[in-house]
Amino acid sequence: MTKRLLLALLAAASAAAPALHAAPLPADQQAVHVLNRLAFGPRPGGVERVQRMGVQRYIDEQLHPETIPMPAELSARLDALETVKRSAGTALGDYIELRKEVRNEEEGAKQRRRIEQGRATREEAEARLVRAVESPRQLEEVMVDFWYNHFNVFAGKGVDRALVASYERDAIRPHVLGSFRELLGATAKHPAMLFYLDNVVSSTPRPNARGRAQGLNENYARELMELHTLGVDGGYSQRDVTELARMLTGWTFDQRRLVRQDETFRFDAGRHDKGTKTWLGHEIAPSGQAEGEYALDVLAMHPATARHLSFQLAQYFVSDVPPPGLVERMAQAWLASRGDIRTVLKTMFSSPEFMDDAALGAKFKTPYQFVVSAARASSAPLANVGPLVNTMSQLGMPLYGCQTPDGYKNTQEAWLNPDALTRRIAFATSLAQGRLPLATRPVLAPPPAPMMQNLAGSDASPAMFMPPPPTAPAPPVPIDPTRLQATLAGVLSPATLDSIARHPDNLRAAMVLGSPDFMQH
Repeated sequence: MTKRLLLALLAAASAAAPALHAAPLPADQQAVHVLNRLAFGPRPGGVERVQRMGVQRYIDEQLHPETIPMPAELSARLDALETVKRSAGTALGDYIELRKEVRNEEEGAKQRRRIEQGRATREEAEARLVRAVESPRQLEEVMVDFWYNHFNVFAGKGVDRALVASYERDAIRPHVLGSFRELLGATAKHPAMLFYLDNVVSSTPRPNARGRAQGLNENYARELMELHTLGVDGGYSQRDVTELARMLTGWTFDQRRLVRQDETFRFDAGRHDKGTKTWLGHEIAPSGQAEGEYALDVLAMHPATARHLSFQLAQYFVSDVPPPGLVERMAQAWLASRGDIRTVLKTMFSSPEFMDDAALGAKFKTPYQFVVSAARASSAPLANVGPLVNTMSQLGMPLYGCQTPDGYKNTQEAWLNPDALTRRIAFATSLAQGRLPLATRPVLAPPPAPMMQNLAGSDASPAMFMPPPPTAPAPPVPIDPTRLQATLAGVLSPATLDSIARHPDNLRAAMVLGSPDFMQH
């Protein structure tokens, strides 16, 4: 791509801002809009399919993913990813064994550890991204992105490297359109969350106790209220954080029992604070594990939670500053349905605000959304997701790599800057010109040791991908710009199409994927 063209795209993208109108979306724009919000953008033929079946039917279908058959080829590919199917206990046991070998300085142990951890992280990324790109159950994948980010766990923290696949599969994925209370409970009891936010070591003070569990840890209790449920302005105090932490003492897991028996959660009565607590203005009588269950019941159905989660969903699906009236109606639907996520989403998708002209292109894609939507629109072969993972890391959003519990932001302010735009356009150019090795399976070989050290908390992705052998490079297969423009016809404005038409064919696909219209959704 020429320097002049790069500068033109940067200027246009930096200036991009959705026009604000107050009118319903035209019928021909509604199909594009729902594919950009309920899905990760159109695939070839996608807009026409939604138009044929009707937008409302498409929304209803996506709200019930169990009714959508999975392609046999996709199911077979996912089934072949052995490390992703391991139970939490098996994955942790394998991880610990490799760590012991390294500690014992066994010959070749470090290399084996790099190979096995590289394979596991590659397969985790493949399972997530292949689904996001190819699954017809698009809303389910969009909600996995939303809820994993909401209940974020950082893969680079200790044993969570071995547990994130189970966490997504067992705690997040089954509940993304179901009961929020069940989702909240599943994340609260999963060893990945217990370890990440340190509740695994939280205990009533035990002066003579051995090990790390010798006192109260408030980390999980604080984030449970501030991030997962009530919100920072949810009306609780520091004392409420402390009292909730006391109620949750003993919520833990035993590493040996997890490895040997796959016991992912254990209530340890010996660590539990058996005193009376006063939480959110109510006296809580001692009742062991039931105290924590009661807290989750209250938090899941609290009006502040209904508002906080409704705001976050509307911000993700509608606009960075969602209409207050819509948020309020969603919160009322939350309370009336007792936190049924599908009901709240249906309220949002059927609202005039969601289908308003102002909502079209009002969101700026996160790096995850940008990369996945580009892969979908291009319909490029996806035997190797490594280039997508590496691009997300370069764009500041490594997969499973957010270190802080608040997860990644989804607003334009967080992601729109000149450096990021330059990197996005470089990716768009490489993808358009067929220079990314997406069609070549990665080589399972030991990554360099410095790459493994990145797991400890740098900006690099925790996933490891080796390039294909240099002796047999696949010839580049550029994206057909005519087909790409047809796929995204409803996405691209007349001004963008006119600008693209003035450039040579070999630049047009890159201009489409690097355009402001494509980066907005």
